Amino acid sequence: MPAPLLGKALKEKLLKGQSVFGTFLQHATNPAIVDIIPEGALDFVIVTAEHNALDLAEFLPVRYALAAKGIACLARTHSREPDDVSKVCDSYDGVVVPYVEEVDHAKRLAAAAVYRPLKGKALDSVLAEGKWPSERARRYISEERCANTVFVPMIESLRGIENLEAICAIPGVNAVFVGPNDLTTTMGIPNEYDHPDLVAILKKIIDTAEARHVAAGCWFGKRDQMLRTIRQGARFNVFSNDGSLLREALDQSFSTLRQG
Repeated sequence: MPAPLLGKALKEKLLKGQSVFGTFLQHATNPAIVDIIPEGALDFVIVTAEHNALDLAEFLPVRYALAAKGIACLARTHSREPDDVSKVCDSYDGVVVPYVEEVDHAKRLAAAAVYRPLKGKALDSVLAEGKWPSERARRYISEERCANTVFVPMIESLRGIENLEAICAIPGVNAVFVGPNDLTTTMGIPNEYDHPDLVAILKKIIDTAEARHVAAGCWFGKRDQMLRTIRQGARFNVFSNDGSLLREALDQSFSTLRQG
């Protein structure tokens, strides 16, 4: 039985203008964690080896458990190197790449994700001139080899926002995703997630991306902040992570119990 094309299904939802919802897994590598995910809660999960001592390969059992439940699994790389992006896309439904800000670099990252296995002069020819080795090769790459691959660059700097329109115009960019910690730090307002300047700039990012028919979104760990961004038009929505969700549930439950 062929594997479900969950990345392709996620891309189709985004292209239709639908909103999708996901979370981060950055601690849980046991596939049994998938059993507790409520039906219909998540469209996708992003596994990440950033900000921890894990390797992305340790999340592969979770990736296959998610596939059995119909949930796409993307992987966030620590590296911003095209070769690492290609490697991730050979194992997961897509890739989320941190701190993308230069257009030429973004083109190389996108090509590594959605033009696999082209490299070297053959890839340069496609990027510079749109010239493929053959029409058969183009169809194979776009309709078979990379049809299930989701590519999401993270916008985490003012420079990235300056280049956002051009980044969104790159073939293969399915969504853009804001990392608010890095972005607020570069704005000089670290971790002020309710600051009016951040709220305004998120609206700008969402509107700029939507003008190119690209979904945009931002990570938040608080429901009110997430809802605010959804109401601004965010469609690629990533809420909290496994550790924070567990901590919140424990805090709420045991605070209530201790009060009798």
